[in-house]
Amino acid sequence: MLPLRIVVIGGGAAGFFGAIACAKANPDAQVTLLEASRQPLAKVLISGGGRCNVTHACFEPEELVQNYPRGAKALRGALTRFGPQDTVAWFAAGGVYLKTEADGRMFPVTNTSETIVECLIKAVATSGVKLRVGTHVTSVKRSAADEGFDILLKSGETIKCDRLLLATGSSIVGYKIVRELGHQIEPPVPSLFTFNILDQKLRELAGVSVNPVQLRLSASGKSQLQQTGPLLITHWGLSGPAVLKLSAWGARVLHESRYQAKLLINWLPLMHQEQVREKVLAIKDEWGKKAIALHRGVDLPHRLWQYIIARAGITTEDRWAEISSKTLNQLVQELTQGQYLINGKGAFKEEFVTCGGVNLKEVNFKTMESRLVPGLYFAGEILDIDGVTGGFNFQSAWTTGYLAGIAMANSQTA
Repeated sequence: MLPLRIVVIGGGAAGFFGAIACAKANPDAQVTLLEASRQPLAKVLISGGGRCNVTHACFEPEELVQNYPRGAKALRGALTRFGPQDTVAWFAAGGVYLKTEADGRMFPVTNTSETIVECLIKAVATSGVKLRVGTHVTSVKRSAADEGFDILLKSGETIKCDRLLLATGSSIVGYKIVRELGHQIEPPVPSLFTFNILDQKLRELAGVSVNPVQLRLSASGKSQLQQTGPLLITHWGLSGPAVLKLSAWGARVLHESRYQAKLLINWLPLMHQEQVREKVLAIKDEWGKKAIALHRGVDLPHRLWQYIIARAGITTEDRWAEISSKTLNQLVQELTQGQYLINGKGAFKEEFVTCGGVNLKEVNFKTMESRLVPGLYFAGEILDIDGVTGGFNFQSAWTTGYLAGIAMANSQTA
């Protein structure tokens, strides 16, 4: 029997993991990994600020999937077969140990993504995978002679294979190949981004952070989305974990509204609005003769407090005893339901995530094999799966890549 010919297109996290898993599970298979650029694993190298957020210390699949705005249901079973604990063990077996930070993110103890890249490249070499960089694929067709595939390269060369894994991320070429093979693509739109806010006074507070705040998003008349967590004010608007999570869950709604939306900010989410009102009244009674700008009585940065009271119509000279009930109500409103207009999106330099991709109903998540095209497999961001920031997108890549690799290794040729 001839050895199984397997090709993986895409030299990112999912592609490498799939190729390695396949070659290790079936040493007789001929596994070839094709990467268009000269630098494989480029995204891994620059991720996490150059540290690579490998995964997240969340080991219960039921809890873990709550971090995926798209793909949670499909990933539920897959993560029981290869989850974060398996990722940690896999890298440890390769001599790379991970550490857990206070927020659950896991990084290599070396604090450099080069450690992860070197581990994966070494594993490709030792497992017998043939890595070809600078290899541009232009199209893929079902082979007329058998149940395999003919892969046409830009150079004019044709590579034949029995099993094909597409791990091309959110690339246009990858989507083109998927469509040519008969699959449906959910329209790709950005996920994980910051909010542009056209408020110069707010932007002047760049560098101020608050934890926690509660954010509510209202766009295109859709039901409100909500997130709670740390917020960072920037010179273009708002960033921080709460904003990034909200952008992920609201990716499609925000895209449809052309990134024009209303954002409600509760700067004091640990108290109910009525408790905030009582607190402000108590401050007014106690510090009646004190300047409001200098005596805030609530746990907020001083510069932010001055900005918020200005929005409520309070000057730097106003004293607590002097403000009317109407102004006090306006202050409570600004503290608990301040309205800000999102006017466009910014980039998030440490993540490059797209919502959209191969329709998940067309994929068997036990094997990652296409339900429409036998012998075709998918892994990573080419699928309509995306997670919030924190290592969840890499975990999806490791999981789907590993499952696809094992399934291809164990498949039988006709």
